[in-house]
Amino acid sequence: MTDLNRRHLLAGAATFGAAAVTGFGPTAANASVPQAGTQAPGFYRYKVGSYECTSINDGARTFPMPDKFVVNAPKEEALAAGEAAYMPKGMVTVPFNPQLINTGSKLVLIDTGNGVANLEPSKGAVGRTLQNLQAAGVDPKSIDVVLLSHLHPDHTNGIRLADGALAFPNAEIMVPGKDWEFWTSEDNAAKAESNAMMKNYFANVKKTFAGLESKVTKYEWGKEVAPGITSIATPGHTPGHTSFAVASGDSKVLIQSDVTNIPEFFLRNPNWHVVFDTDAALAQETRHKFYDMAAAEKATVIGFHFTFPSVGHVEKDGAKYRLIPSAWNPTI
Repeated sequence: MTDLNRRHLLAGAATFGAAAVTGFGPTAANASVPQAGTQAPGFYRYKVGSYECTSINDGARTFPMPDKFVVNAPKEEALAAGEAAYMPKGMVTVPFNPQLINTGSKLVLIDTGNGVANLEPSKGAVGRTLQNLQAAGVDPKSIDVVLLSHLHPDHTNGIRLADGALAFPNAEIMVPGKDWEFWTSEDNAAKAESNAMMKNYFANVKKTFAGLESKVTKYEWGKEVAPGITSIATPGHTPGHTSFAVASGDSKVLIQSDVTNIPEFFLRNPNWHVVFDTDAALAQETRHKFYDMAAAEKATVIGFHFTFPSVGHVEKDGAKYRLIPSAWNPTI
């Protein structure tokens, strides 16, 4: 039996190195090719009945963990959760994944990512939705509906190009009515003046949607907002935060939007409160209701902040939950 212990492996490496130096191994001319230095396109197709769906990667942002990224737990516990998930030490990584639903009659983009204005400043880490749509063979002009789950910047800013023009010029823009009412309220904006993050959110909504009021359609919960796509009330993250059931034939998936932020933290610890939640207690309650339902139904769940391609199942694990990523399917 072959003994692959450390001594044998090191000896083999030394032999290979000597052969390369003496000319008996690969030469400089054929040992390597220039490094690419770029990532592969980020899109992944999956079927829901007769619908063809595509997970579109907008990128992932890695940043030093703020002291209160998890509001109601010691930072040491949050750091330990990050290390347990093999995130860079002291850092947290948050992915972003809009979804494209081709119903056959409508092409619907659910959320738009951080926007191309963030592509260069982030050195390509985020703002990749348009280039990945292009790689998937999708012309932005062909998108019929931009369906927004809520009005946070990482979901809305892809509406515009870097010069302010519309990225999806022929699309109807649909927003949850409750979120629109909250974020466009001057009274609410005034109350948020002392909170820098919330102040920025209100300003961003005003800037992003300036002049677009006539293109915006406000939708309600519990309604079919596009063919086969039903809005689900999942408030807490924002007042009008919405998830979606996408159904065709006997197949259905749940697009959970931001019911949870990164699952390595907030599925494993569903009572943790992320700093971005408007009403953290309500978001916690929503999280349990949604995942109890998803687990009972054994539903496929798509998460905006799940690791790409963001498709999986949620199981109950005692008082917690865990994400079981779906196996990559090479066919559609």
